[in-house]
Amino acid sequence: MDLNKAFNTTGDRLEVLKGVSLDIWRGEMIAIVGASGVGKSTLLHILGTLERPDSGQVMYENNDIFAYDDDTLASFRNQSIGFVFQFHHLLPEFDALENVMMPALIRGLKAKEAKRLAHEVLIRVGLEKRSNHKTGELSGGEQQRVAVARALILRPAILLADEPTGNLDPRTSETVHDLLLSLNREDGITAVIVTHNMKLAEKLSRRITLMDGKAVPVS
Repeated sequence: MDLNKAFNTTGDRLEVLKGVSLDIWRGEMIAIVGASGVGKSTLLHILGTLERPDSGQVMYENNDIFAYDDDTLASFRNQSIGFVFQFHHLLPEFDALENVMMPALIRGLKAKEAKRLAHEVLIRVGLEKRSNHKTGELSGGEQQRVAVARALILRPAILLADEPTGNLDPRTSETVHDLLLSLNREDGITAVIVTHNMKLAEKLSRRITLMDGKAVPVS
């Protein structure tokens, strides 16, 4: 892919990604690790089309997705990619079911169908009995599982997660880890996970370390 990305900060140009290239195969779970500030989140945002690289390509099914116009790129992002972040970004005024429904409603599905899909995926993550609870009534681990459900409602081909357990205690982190691994094992979902949690990273198919703007395969 030969991805390059730099930012201008206080008059200086900071090169974050310097020719990063990696292949991701269908059904893999890849950990992206490395020190703080090396560009892990930037790489994930580019893979998820939230940011554009300064140069380089992201190929998906033989297409350079950054050759798409903005509308086509937004449609691709909505249909093919699910996102889970360290901070769940749930809407506090809505309950769990309504939060999970949101991507389906944005896609244009009717409310009845969006509700059906949201209920199914909440069952999948073990939260069907908490579906009518507001965000503030859920534990941290439950909130993150709602975020995973929201990312999965449209059955994306790819799940991108940025420190999905970085804000959770060790025991709750294990619950989320097990959920992600079961999704891969049972549904074959492809996942790229940025993490400082080496216990999680070691459970995944491969580990890539970002160092000096380059991708270094570990295992």
